Amino acid sequence: MKINHLKDENRFETYLDGHTALVEYVIREGDFVVVRTFVPGPLKGRGIAGELVKAAYDYADKQGLGCKATCSYALAWLEKHGY
Repeated sequence: MKINHLKDENRFETYLDGHTALVEYVIREGDFVVVRTFVPGPLKGRGIAGELVKAAYDYADKQGLGCKATCSYALAWLEKHGY
């Protein structure tokens, strides 16, 4: 799965089977904050949200930013993976 980082739009996305799944973020006070995760119904259950969130937080980590979330999925992912 190819994940694209669209810096100007503050999002990571992937396009599969005619659908776009995405993670949107803001950078605030030195923190990278995931504010929304969206996976269309036909793509659900394939681990796509997790891959998108991981790509986003890997980027944040490489930039020296703190990893936070207001999105419930990303918050649970952070707790599970210990970022």
